[in-house]
Amino acid sequence: MRVLLVSGNTHTQPYPVYPLGLDYVAGALAERHPVCLVDMNDQPDGNALAKAIEGFGPDVVGLSIRNIDTTDCTRPDGFFTQYRELVAAIRSRTDAPLVLGGSGFTIFPELMMRELGADYGIIGEGERLSLLLDALERRADAPTGAGIATPHGPVAVPPPWAHEIVRRFDPSMPHVAFYLKRGGMLNLQTKRGCSFNCIYCTYPSIEGRALRLFDPEAVGQMARRLQEAGARYLFVTDAAFNSSPAHSLAVARAFKQAGVSVPWGGFFAPTEADPGYFRTLADAGLTHVEFGTESLSDSVLKVYRKPFRSANVFDAHAAALEAGVHVAHYFLLGGPGENDETVAETLDRVERLQRSVLFFFCGMRIYPRTELYEMACRAGQLPGNRNLLDPVFFKSDGIDGGQILDRVRERAGGRPNWVVGDGGDKTAAILSRLYARGHSGPLWEYLVR
Repeated sequence: MRVLLVSGNTHTQPYPVYPLGLDYVAGALAERHPVCLVDMNDQPDGNALAKAIEGFGPDVVGLSIRNIDTTDCTRPDGFFTQYRELVAAIRSRTDAPLVLGGSGFTIFPELMMRELGADYGIIGEGERLSLLLDALERRADAPTGAGIATPHGPVAVPPPWAHEIVRRFDPSMPHVAFYLKRGGMLNLQTKRGCSFNCIYCTYPSIEGRALRLFDPEAVGQMARRLQEAGARYLFVTDAAFNSSPAHSLAVARAFKQAGVSVPWGGFFAPTEADPGYFRTLADAGLTHVEFGTESLSDSVLKVYRKPFRSANVFDAHAAALEAGVHVAHYFLLGGPGENDETVAETLDRVERLQRSVLFFFCGMRIYPRTELYEMACRAGQLPGNRNLLDPVFFKSDGIDGGQILDRVRERAGGRPNWVVGDGGDKTAAILSRLYARGHSGPLWEYLVR
């Protein structure tokens, strides 16, 4: 079957993100099914989608929905209208079955199937599309329990994908050049799953809780391929690169063995690490560490079920700086257990995080199938008919989001390394100018003063 895969994400703040997931879907299909990929970020004339449908003649269209909204309570822009318009454009040009997928769809499968009028949906990892195609070829019903949603069937989160995971990266595809021209960043995974138990996280629904570690040598070879394609920076998209310290060190060694010379970075949990851990990664090219710190109040970290406490944050911060890498911390204020005292505690302690960029998100977005959702229900914050496609944020009994936002801005005092949310249009404009001048990577280190 001829399969057109469409990446629907067009959110580019603070920078555009390469549609890695569709490379893996293509890898699961390409041996048996011709695949064409269209990235809606790469639409120079606005007609690439129409041309692809006309020229390729798909038997099935797969639409990847990555983001639902900005998750930023200061400007909670939703993208659902954009997806509705995209579906209408697809439907106007082909009557091929429409299959939804992606992380955003996995979080809201029932609502999106109904609201977008799709024929099928893939819950969790996109490789499951191969199972649906097999059923369609046999003119059989979609297999039950395989994570394939239908308009009227029950929806359940399937177990993690248990078959081979293959990335099909084609450097000749037009959308690759789009990202190389805008920051030079391409991305890769080294594993799937997240073994942490954070109350707000959707990763368990999307990838599962058990870590599935990719072969380090294969990861290193893929990194080298991305470099040879023109990547000037690599971002590791794992939920937390260091959730398996031994594996992350093996990946770093594989980067060196493969001859990877471009800088790279990723998300890290500020957990306890062996001496020299960050130095070893830095020797293999690590330049940027983005810590999911969330709070510096131990009582809040406990409620959030984070696998670390504030002392671990400061130790990890110091170790990363000593290794010579750039450091950023992300804070998620306003969740359960937050109050006036815990906010003050976090902001006071933040002052000790020298030579770093601090990103503050003042409000915790509620997603289905999370412990936070259950907490919100028990607190009476979610009436039974509440549609969570529109951003809804947890309401702490001790302090509201507006008060937190005011305090963060007051404490920031105009310091450029204190960033609220993703920095908005101002930050995006700065990055755009730097990219135009040939700079590459996330570039938030330029905010450090």
